This record gives sequence, C-alpha cells and structure tokens, in this order.
Amino acid sequence: MSITPLMPVYPRSGVRPVRGEHCHLIDEDGTRYLDFAAGIAVNILGHSHPGLIGAIQRQAETLMHVSNLYGSPQGEALAARLVDLTFADTVFFTNSGAEAVECAIKTARAYHQSAGNDDKFELITFANAFHGRTMATISASNQEKMHKGFAPLLPGFRYVEFGDLEGVKAAMGPNTAGFLIEPIQGEGGIRTGTDEFITGLRQLADENDLMLVFDEVQTGVARTGTLYAYEQYGIEPDILATAKGIGGGFPLGACLATEKAARGMTFGTHGSTYGGNPLAMAAGMAVLDAVANDEFLAEVREKGERIRTRLEQFIGNYPELFEGVRGKGLMLGLRMKVEPRPFMQHLRDSHQLLTVAAGDQTLRILPPLVIGDAEIDEFFDKLSAGAADYRHPES
Repeated sequence: MSITPLMPVYPRSGVRPVRGEHCHLIDEDGTRYLDFAAGIAVNILGHSHPGLIGAIQRQAETLMHVSNLYGSPQGEALAARLVDLTFADTVFFTNSGAEAVECAIKTARAYHQSAGNDDKFELITFANAFHGRTMATISASNQEKMHKGFAPLLPGFRYVEFGDLEGVKAAMGPNTAGFLIEPIQGEGGIRTGTDEFITGLRQLADENDLMLVFDEVQTGVARTGTLYAYEQYGIEPDILATAKGIGGGFPLGACLATEKAARGMTFGTHGSTYGGNPLAMAAGMAVLDAVANDEFLAEVREKGERIRTRLEQFIGNYPELFEGVRGKGLMLGLRMKVEPRPFMQHLRDSHQLLTVAAGDQTLRILPPLVIGDAEIDEFFDKLSAGAADYRHPES
C-alpha cells in the first residue's frame, strides 16, 4: 500500500507536537516551539489554560452528547450569552467554521425564499476569500486552486474584487440575496475592509432588503481586539459565522442571526447531530469567561499595537524582505517582497517559531491572545534571527 493511513491532503511539516505549555508546543523529541500560529487562530487561550481544561474535564465526567432531539440547558445558556454579547437574536451551533458558513448561506437564502422570493439565491462574494472546504464554501470562493478536481461547483455565487463597492453595485441583480464577506481576509493575506467599503455594503443591503453575512470564523472571538470585528465598523451584520477561537481548541462553530434574518429557519430546515453538544458548550462558556470582558479585549488591542509598532520598526532593517504590516489586534500580517512560505519554513525549522503563510505574499502572525511580554520578546528575538540568516531560494 503506497497511500498513507492519514489521507495525504496536507503537506505536513516535520514538527510533530505532543504537548503544549501556554504559548509553546513541544515536539515528540522535546523541541520547544513558540506558537504564533495558534492552530490557525484557534488556540486563543494557549495550550494549557486551566479554565478551559477544567470546564471540559468537568463536563466530560457529566454528559458529552445527547443529540438535538432533546432540550439543551447547556446550548440555551451559551446561545443566550452570545445573544447578549452581540447583534444576534438567535444562534445555531455547528462543529466547524465551514459548517457555520454553510448555515449562514442557507439562512440568507431562506430569508428570501421563505417569503416566496425563490429567485433570490445569489450571494456576492469577494476575490481571494476563504470560506471553507465544503462544496458550498469552495463555490463561494474564487480560488482556482480550491476548485480544481471538484467540478461542477454549486451555482449561486458571484465574485467581485475585495473593496470594490462599485463592482458590487454592478454585480447586483434580480437574483441577489446578499453579500458574504470576511471583514478582514485571513487566508487572503490579512487584507482589511475599509470603513467605507463595509458601511457601503450595509447601506446597499438596507436599501435593497438584502442580507449582509459576515464570515468571522478567523476574525471573531476577541482576535481583532473586540469580541467581533464588525463592532469596529459601527455597523451590524444580519448573519455571522463564527468558529475557531470560540472553542479555544475544541471543535465548535456557530451561526448567529437577527430574528428577521432567521425567519426562514424553522422546524426541519437545518440540523446537526453533534452541533451544540454539552462538551462543546462547556468549552465555549469557558472561552467567553476568559475573553468577553473589557479588560481582556483592551489587553488584546494594546498587545496588538505594541507588536505592530515593533514590527514596523523591525522591517526597516530588512527592506529586501518586508514591505509592510497590516491587520487589527492580534490578527496581523507581515507583507513580504518574497514568497512567505519558504521564510515561514525557515522560522519554523531553524528558529522554532511557528507562523502561518497566507495569500498576497503575507506571513500571518496569530499568537494566542494570552501572550505576555516574555513571549513578545521571544517572538522578536526569533524573527530577527530568522531574518538575519535567511537566504531566499530565489536569491
């Protein structure tokens, strides 16, 4: 047999973590890595947070799964908390970000079609977006590398350049149901939507009775310095997909919606066997206990600004490598003048610093939100050493 037991869809690195301590991962051979990837923005409380571990342990001893055939005190409690903290009136729990976006797409279509507008099914999405790996979510993205081998794609999506409000207006038509957007594109290279663009989409949605759907799978749960990034634009979406950080490492996602937006999501229209299971709800509650307060959010903003300022000073030493810094809070991107993946590999293999490559020649910096001064200093020590001895493959 030549195929590996794990289906070979990932080009896995030689790093093989077996243990985590706060903001570090420890390989099976004992090598310690500073984790500024955080499981791609998932491990927001690091790897050994006592509140999260304790909540999961206590719930595992009590009840893990019963399905959604029964009442859910745990789900009701977390949903009520999210409703209190956000724009939303109602919540559907999922196991992943892609499932949360799938639910958001269905909710947006059902809003129109439940009222008899069956021709309203098309969502306008944006170039270089990443919404997941299911058939609907790859169809919502215009990236050829994600489409190859999976044709035909699902109809119902129209692509426009990110930030192009006039392009959005031109793409709108009788089939338009709404807009699906990441306020900050993660995989696309930490590209931040401008205030004018985001508020313009809200205005278009209001004027045409369309759904504004935010994909905050990566930006959400304190990552950008507010609980959700939409808060920083002074507007509210109709529907929002969240995941990654909301479980702190436990698989959990959610689709949040206003009462108006969810009018089509009635008995029998959607479901999930595992979604909202008591174990996931315990993890979500523990995460919100830690991050959903003004003090924690202010610290994220302060740490993000501190890292950004130091990065902007640092990149001046290596003008041949780096072009600029972008992002919000602790969702930061280092735009490079060379392809970021070889540099990411160099930092990982030679300096035990974990980061994440992204599109638009950007290196993502996504640390746990609980980093302190020691981890920030260690990050800059490793980044500086890595830049100093880096020899680009093309040079």
